[in-house]
Amino acid sequence: SLYSHRCVAFCIYWLLLFSRIIMSAHESDVHTISPEMPAMFDGMKLAAVATVLYIIVRCLNLKSPTAPPDLIYQDTAVNRFLLKSCSQLTKEYIPPLLWGKSGHLQTALYGKLGRVSSPHPSGIRKYLPMQDGATATFDLFEPLGDHRTGDDITMVICPGIGNHSEKHYIRTFVDYAQKDGYRCAVLNHLGALPNIELTSPRMFTYGCTWEFASMVGYIKRAYPNTQLIVVGFSLGGNIVCKFLGENKANQERVLCCVSVCQGYSALRAQETFLQWDQFRRFYNFLMADNMKKIILSHRHSLFGGHSLKMIDADLSRLYTATSLMQIDDNIMRKFHGHRSLKEYYEKESCVHYIHNVNVPLLLVNSADDPLVHDSLLTIPRTLAAKKPNVIFALTLHGGHLGFFEGAVLFPQPLTWMDKVIVGYANAICQWEKQKPPCQSDHLSEGSCLKEKA
Repeated sequence: SLYSHRCVAFCIYWLLLFSRIIMSAHESDVHTISPEMPAMFDGMKLAAVATVLYIIVRCLNLKSPTAPPDLIYQDTAVNRFLLKSCSQLTKEYIPPLLWGKSGHLQTALYGKLGRVSSPHPSGIRKYLPMQDGATATFDLFEPLGDHRTGDDITMVICPGIGNHSEKHYIRTFVDYAQKDGYRCAVLNHLGALPNIELTSPRMFTYGCTWEFASMVGYIKRAYPNTQLIVVGFSLGGNIVCKFLGENKANQERVLCCVSVCQGYSALRAQETFLQWDQFRRFYNFLMADNMKKIILSHRHSLFGGHSLKMIDADLSRLYTATSLMQIDDNIMRKFHGHRSLKEYYEKESCVHYIHNVNVPLLLVNSADDPLVHDSLLTIPRTLAAKKPNVIFALTLHGGHLGFFEGAVLFPQPLTWMDKVIVGYANAICQWEKQKPPCQSDHLSEGSCLKEKA
């Protein structure tokens, strides 16, 4: 594309200019050695420049084109309305020119910086006692204006692995949603907040929905007229889809669900996480190291004298663990009494529940996500092809929860991901406000067509 050619030309220009400066700086020294030497040195320098250019183009994926997301959906009235109203899903996603086509850099910047300039939304922290003695916490942020439909809408948000409401990408999204008239409730994963002590020998796991269900229940009781938009990021996407699919009652008062960058099946993902393709083994090590820090920060609560479930946990193996699978097998699965790692992954993956979700469901992934192998994306592809309520959007670029937008070098404060979630939510709310009378929970589009006939 023209965008790619400009990117490559930009790099070539600066590399050649840099090489010319180097050659000019050393030109006099070269001539003092031998009149035949400059040609050889010039050739070596040009070869070095060409090599560096090749590495840059390959590593930064500069020749990759930009394109709209690849969409899989069924042709229904509501899907046509959603795609027309949420323009981000049909327009070209353009990442920053110099580095935005690298999934690794998108992921690294999300992991290290979170977002460019993170706002500080003001919220209230809520504490919810659980039946097993645990204490779930979430932060509640009131809307900063009226919603465009005039209705009371609450976004219930589940962050990624080991994340909470204080993470930069969560704060950026919450601030954006608040300004668009949404109340936001953000779950703090059990044990993720460093200043909140655990009150039971249990912390968050890959697919435990207890804390999220408790938060949703509180919102429904506190705001009896509110309707819900369910949002999940990465591991949070697995939790919210599993929550909605576990029980049909969980979908009551839910307008829609958006899941971003989840892997759908931990059992299938574990094999890919041991591969060096796309450096997934390295990412696995980094995430395992972060999980170790979280677990060890709560070791007195998790491995104390009253922790009967954790009596068999081998702390020495935790210290030496180099992968999430080792930690899951030695520690995490035992929180809920799973007999094996396979059983833990099967029971806690949303792949076994997501087909029960009947509210509008937007599943977003990136093709260059270094954490989610392409083989896992057969799950949302198949689901969207079979169920009329599902739209699967796959971007060429974006990495894992990156989706930065920008011109050449510096990204914009808001990401494509932030805009898509709010845009899709707005479209759903608008559809509910103006949908035809025959479009109800128990009538299909075919029923409307028959009525019109």
